[in-house]
Amino acid sequence: MPSFCSRKEESMHNYRILLSYDGTRYSGWQIQPKGDTIQQRLQEALLTLLRHPVTVIGSGRTDGGVHALGQVAHFHSPKEIDCYRMIASLNGLLPKDIRVYNVESTHPTFHAQYSALSKTYHYQIVNAPIMLPNRRLYALHVPELLDRSLLREGARLLIGRHDFTSFANVQTKNRDNVREMYRLDIADDGKELRFELEANGFLYKMVRNIVGTLMEVGHGQRSLEQLALLIEGKDRRLAGRAVPPQGLFLVHVNYVRSPQRWAHGENAQLAADPIEDDAQQKPKPLQPAYP
Repeated sequence: MPSFCSRKEESMHNYRILLSYDGTRYSGWQIQPKGDTIQQRLQEALLTLLRHPVTVIGSGRTDGGVHALGQVAHFHSPKEIDCYRMIASLNGLLPKDIRVYNVESTHPTFHAQYSALSKTYHYQIVNAPIMLPNRRLYALHVPELLDRSLLREGARLLIGRHDFTSFANVQTKNRDNVREMYRLDIADDGKELRFELEANGFLYKMVRNIVGTLMEVGHGQRSLEQLALLIEGKDRRLAGRAVPPQGLFLVHVNYVRSPQRWAHGENAQLAADPIEDDAQQKPKPLQPAYP
């Protein structure tokens, strides 16, 4: 089993955090020279509580305006932490739009990004003439009717193992853009659509580019045949425009093998992907590490 910890980190405790946040007023997850970020807020709160600096590593770096219901992160500390009290203490220091749901001691080799076997994102669309004002920060308003049948037929073309270069905003030579899309469902209550995507990895802005392209299919602006050619074309210029960030939610990060997928050869190798809105490349471990 590979270790993602340095010798110094191996002598420290590894802690896993489960958190949720409203990304509206933040410049994304990662600390930046300008702008307020989720990672910055977490590290400042932990510094206050632990009396030493820590680096909080998330499962992925969401863009500004993107939300999370189930973001996972980890950090190292030489101190033994009362995890139950830490939850209350962090929520006492963090702003109300960032909430920590769990803190737990975890295996030394656990890595929030590299140990992940799959991630689930949702994108929400209000497909009605008028959108309620309280939905404007959490969904995209599309007043023109989208053809549900075409949307689902287009979604089926994206399920499975594909090179998703056409849906990646960052193009890097000699980079593996092949990902396994396990699920791309479209929930529909008549006025709202929720695109539910689960894959072993997401490229930079991949979800938003996929939804934008499927919207063209749903509006009859792109045929299913053109969508199939787009996937094979491996050219970002062929795809539709990315939808805006406010409708996107990181819902769940999975660290447990699915027996059904394992039986079919999936999850055989962990993709050390930049996930949605994280373009930084990292060395890819040969086998997944377990929490």
